[in-house]
Order: sequence, then structure tokens, then C-alpha cells
Amino acid sequence: MKIELRELQHHDIQDLINYWTKSDPDYLKSLGVDLQKLPPEEGFRGMLEQQIKLPYAEKQNYALIVIFDGVSIGHVNINEIHFGETAKMHLHLWKDEFRRGGIGVQMIQLAIPLFLEKFELKKLICEPYAENEAPNKTLKKVGFKFIKRYTTVPGSINFEQEVNQWEFSIEG
Repeated sequence: MKIELRELQHHDIQDLINYWTKSDPDYLKSLGVDLQKLPPEEGFRGMLEQQIKLPYAEKQNYALIVIFDGVSIGHVNINEIHFGETAKMHLHLWKDEFRRGGIGVQMIQLAIPLFLEKFELKKLICEPYAENEAPNKTLKKVGFKFIKRYTTVPGSINFEQEVNQWEFSIEG
């Protein structure tokens, strides 16, 4: 299964919003999402439109759309971007039929060099919900280093949870 990535474009915004607003609530909870913290569609839309407009050095969010057979099937993104230093990475496949089939590995392998180059990053951090096995296995497979397991609220749309912190560093 060969995939490709491209930068988020205006015509992708509704698909990305639909992932967050129309996915099964139990699935979102399995990712560590607090459903009460999800912004309304217009909040998502404004943030994504702003992301597209800003130069790389000013972006706080950046998404790549995952394409399979000409169809958008997910996104891999970074936020909490400290240009020239670090960013937090997240990966999402929008439909169940594309999960657990090796696409996550390809997504990350394709995304890492793009994130590092465009944002001059030294380190990528990923903190998936500790109970969500898929991303934890995937991060290990692609060379992220396990740092620690700890309790936190990892993002603006999450509940307090145990996460596994993983790092990919160009310094080894």
C-alpha cells in the first residue's frame, strides 16, 4: 500500500474537520480526546485557514494530508512548534479500514524529513495515549526513542491521561 503526503490545502479543511466532528465518540475517547473540549467547526476552520496562510517560521500548527489511491485518508501534523528546535507530532487515519495496516509507518517515514526540513527541527516529540497501542508500536518501528510514561493533559482537546513520550532527534 503506497501513500503520499501533501501540505494541507483549502479543499482539505472540511475532511479534516469531519474527522474530528463526525468520528465515533468511542474512537475519539480511545485516542484520549475529551469530547467536551472539541472546538466547534468554525474554530477548527479558522485555525486551519490560518495555518495555510502563515510562513513556516510563524506557524504553530502544520498538517500534511495522507493520500492513498488519489483519496485523502488521514493527516499527520505538528503543533507546539518551536522553529529551529522542536515540535509535537500527531498522526491520524480517518477511517478504520486504513488503520493497523502499516500506513502509520509510511506516514511517519514520509513526514519526518518534511517536518525537519521545513521547520529546521532538531527533535520531534510524540505523546500518544499510553492505552492506544497502535501509535506506540508504530513510533518504535520508525526509530522514535521511548523517553518516559507520565500523566498529563497532552493537548487542548485531551483529558488527563497517561501518555508515552517518544522522541526522534537528528542528534541521535
